[in-house]
Amino acid sequence: MDYELAIEGGPASIPGGTAVLLLHPSTAETDRIDTDFLKTDTDRFLVISTRTTAREVAQKLNYYDVDESRADVLDALSVDRGYSRRGSEHIRYVSSPDDVDGIIAVAEDFLNDTEGKRRVSFDSITELAYYADEERALDALDRLAALLSEHDAVGLFHVSAEVHDPDVIERFREHAGLVVELDDDGSVTVSDA
Repeated sequence: MDYELAIEGGPASIPGGTAVLLLHPSTAETDRIDTDFLKTDTDRFLVISTRTTAREVAQKLNYYDVDESRADVLDALSVDRGYSRRGSEHIRYVSSPDDVDGIIAVAEDFLNDTEGKRRVSFDSITELAYYADEERALDALDRLAALLSEHDAVGLFHVSAEVHDPDVIERFREHAGLVVELDDDGSVTVSDA
C-alpha cells in the first residue's frame, strides 16, 4: 500500500513500511511537517510524544486543523513532569519517558487494533535518547521500523541533528527509508537514507 507524502521536495508517495527520519535543528519548527504528514491520506495515526504532553499534542493538532478523531496519543512525558494522567480510549501513558518497552507495546497495540492507512509520529527520538540513552533510542527506532513494515504503516521520527554525533546520526539513518532535513531557514531537503 502506498501513502501520499505531502512533504515538499519529496516523492509524491512512499510505500507502506517506510520509516521517515526528520532531521532538524533543535530550534526548528517541525510542527508543519509533522501535521502535514499526519493529516494526509490517513485513516488512523499515533503520536508518540516524549517532548510534549498529550494536552500540548491536542493543541497542535487543533491549531493545524488535523482531524483529532483519527488520533491516538502516547504521552511519555506527563509522568516525568508530575502532571495528572487521566487515560482515555485514545490517550495512553507509559511509566516513564525512558520506558522503551512500554512505548513499543503501545505502538504495537495501536497497529494491531486499527485498520487502513496508519501513520506513527515519534516526537522525538532525541528526547528519548536524553531520557534513556542513544543505544536504547536506536533500539526503539529499530523495533518501531520493524512494526511499521509488518503492519504496512509509515512513520515519521524526529531527530535533532546537532545533538548527536555524526556516527549516531548515520545509525539513525540506517533504520530509515527516507530522510527529510529541515534547515534553520525552514527549507527542506529530501533524500533516500
